[in-house]
Amino acid sequence: MGDFDPSEVSPRRFPREPASVASARRFARAALGGVSSDLADTAELLVSELVTNAVLHAHTEVEVSVWARGGRVGARVSDHRPCRGPALRAYSPYAGTGQGLALVERLASRHGVETGAGSKTVWFELWPEGATPPPSGWGDAGPPPGCGRTVTLVDVPAGLYSASQQHRHLLLRELVLAASAGERFGVPPDDLVVAHDTNNVISACVTAALADRPSEGEARSVPMSVPADVVPAVRTLRRVLDLAEEAARDERLLTLPAFPRSRVFQQWLFDQIIGQLAGERPTAWTVTRREPGASPSELVPWEASHLEGSRVPTIAANEDNRIIAANRPAADLLGWNADDLVGRRLTAVIPEHLRRRHVAAFTSLLLTGTPRIVGRSVPLPALHHDGRLVPVRLFIQIQETADGRTVFVAQLTPRATASIAAGVSGRSRHAALQEPSGRYPTTTAPALGRPPSAATGAGMSALERLTLQAEIGDALSNTQDLDEALQRVGRSLTRRLADWCAVDLFGEHARVERVCVVHRDPRVLRPEAYEGPLPPVSEAARGPLARVLRGAGPLLLGEVPPPSQASSPLDAEYRELFRRLGGGSAIVAPLRARREIFGALTVARTSGDRPFTEGDLALVDELVRSLALGVDNVRLYQETRNIAERLQHSLLPVLPDLGHLRVAARYASSSTTAQVGGDWYDCFVLPSGGAALVIGDVTGHNLDATIAMSQLRSMLRGIAVDRQEPAGTVLRRLDMANHSLFREAIATCLYGIVKGPAEGPWELEHSSAGHLPPLLTTEEGGTRFLEGGSSLLLGMDPDLPRPVAVNPLPARSTVLLYTDGLIERRDEPLDHAMERLRRHTADLAREPLDVFCDELLIGLGADSEDDIAILAVRPVPAS
Repeated sequence: MGDFDPSEVSPRRFPREPASVASARRFARAALGGVSSDLADTAELLVSELVTNAVLHAHTEVEVSVWARGGRVGARVSDHRPCRGPALRAYSPYAGTGQGLALVERLASRHGVETGAGSKTVWFELWPEGATPPPSGWGDAGPPPGCGRTVTLVDVPAGLYSASQQHRHLLLRELVLAASAGERFGVPPDDLVVAHDTNNVISACVTAALADRPSEGEARSVPMSVPADVVPAVRTLRRVLDLAEEAARDERLLTLPAFPRSRVFQQWLFDQIIGQLAGERPTAWTVTRREPGASPSELVPWEASHLEGSRVPTIAANEDNRIIAANRPAADLLGWNADDLVGRRLTAVIPEHLRRRHVAAFTSLLLTGTPRIVGRSVPLPALHHDGRLVPVRLFIQIQETADGRTVFVAQLTPRATASIAAGVSGRSRHAALQEPSGRYPTTTAPALGRPPSAATGAGMSALERLTLQAEIGDALSNTQDLDEALQRVGRSLTRRLADWCAVDLFGEHARVERVCVVHRDPRVLRPEAYEGPLPPVSEAARGPLARVLRGAGPLLLGEVPPPSQASSPLDAEYRELFRRLGGGSAIVAPLRARREIFGALTVARTSGDRPFTEGDLALVDELVRSLALGVDNVRLYQETRNIAERLQHSLLPVLPDLGHLRVAARYASSSTTAQVGGDWYDCFVLPSGGAALVIGDVTGHNLDATIAMSQLRSMLRGIAVDRQEPAGTVLRRLDMANHSLFREAIATCLYGIVKGPAEGPWELEHSSAGHLPPLLTTEEGGTRFLEGGSSLLLGMDPDLPRPVAVNPLPARSTVLLYTDGLIERRDEPLDHAMERLRRHTADLAREPLDVFCDELLIGLGADSEDDIAILAVRPVPAS
């Protein structure tokens, strides 16, 4: 510390307790009484930070010296734990901990640490403005002493590790402060000290390992050195953190609990240390089993740029419930400019009737760390800029930035095309990148060459060729999700033939889009950086990709396309792909079906690998024939499904204004299959004044079912309006017409009529052809299934009598008609499912009907394997 002599200043000793921080602050202020307020304030702040560090991490008596001389101010904070040197945390300004040494480094003119035989002293100096102090710093702390056994952490996601580390420090700090006030939450004092020390050791070991081994891609495999005897201490740390998490969830600590993925990651980290020190082999983070809310879609830390290349409408929000990024598809879907969305509250795109629910659920998520819809596909409406509602399926994931901040990433897939979204969902892409065993390929970036057993196309045996052909055919036939299928094809090609591959397809208006890029090692590739719209195939485009898209090929490229060939934006984009992924040789082949070219496949090998030859062209030509046929079939299937969905949605009626009867309805297609069903609902006014209610489900999941549904709907409307007969008679006539015209159309159907004047009383007359019973929920929350009036499905026996049931409807009660997709779950008895529905409607009995319906879809319709239709009616007396 320059020419300062510590003996000239009398130090003050403080005990090892949190109250010493305030005492040291007052001591510093008193010692600097004649100094300018700015210098004194800064010195007081920095003394406070250093004493806090000593109390939290050294757990010894603290000695503080403060001095002022010649316009300079300095301080020394000593403890008796020389083995625990200061460790600067690379935390963001948003982090709630780890800022002390960063503040000293930023505000002090000079700073440093001195270590003796039995003590350690951290010091700083503040110099007057204009003076130039000599250089200083903390020095290299390195790993703590005693680190001697190696533990390898495989596939460490940097952002998640940073978030987990910050959260551990926050919990332990809060425990120390609570203990000083007499609240220990079941944590013995000695265990808290051990937990603090062990956490610091682990943080120092990982930090030192990461510094020595920079990332080679999106995840890090880190060998770190830890003390050989650390296992009991790690178990103590885990136990203390579990108690702290419980206290945080009970809101007894001034910090929020961790989210599931952070908790799972922390347990994985501790398991790896304990297990490997006991002789077990490392287990990669990427193969750890997790619940949906804890499952990440990407290993790379989240960045706003990830949204730009995605074709799925996506919005990202922070923990303040503000939108921090939105891509163009999301902005177009919701009628906004993407830049105008950024900075707004998330409620700007949430319908008014769901905002209170959203705020309550978001607050609950932060306070409890327990997600309810994270990682699940949930049908609900979004709010368009012009005020109308946009039916979407919402899929939310929790991710972390590089500095450990939490980001909520929401994909909004329009429900009319929910299962054929252009982009891959987080779940499907995560699954597509895995091997059949569920493990990721274990190759690493420096060793990307194919296994010695892999041959070039010309040298492949007939069995190897057939195996590759079969894998491609299997990938395309086992899923109707084109993006997932192409990912699987890409994994097969890069495992057996190439280092990376890309698929470009023509879309609407002859635009080209790069829909799939797969690398042999998925950890060195961020798909969003390469996929997305490409420049047009203009007249100026003369490069290999442009030639193939016009019908040439397959073409053998012996080198990266030279700059002279980049005569158009498309050529330049293609050359940039090779520059970024590497390419010593490649084959580009057209995808052709029904005498039309609809895309191109590129397979490439890096410069250090065996190049493609003319002998490989025949194999690739064979492969693209199979690939083109499979892709064309999937696209045709999706086009058919899209037509069916549009037809299905076009048939959903505009609900009438019934005055004293409030009516609301919702429809959501399946979130897990690529098929459409025959679910429908209807509501119309009869000439007699009664309100007709209809819900039904045609068997099957294809275009035929949708067509049959539309015909049954139209016939039922005509019969009901023309005849105005009892509900059972109308259903019998419908069944007779169905049997005469469509002998194979089998369906469930419930037809009801709500009767009564505006002031009441009201009654529901209904007849059911094999459909689930209506559920009546009173204003007080009482529930009852209306079991009467049941008979066989339509299409079974047209001469069968159809019974009728009549039930009174209390004022402000709710009658719910629904299809089986709302409640039925695989491997669950129907009674349990219906009981769950009763509980949900009872809780929603007093909510407005729009909220009632949306909450049912959110609570019961997430991840449904079937279509869902619901129709709710509530009689309200005229005022």
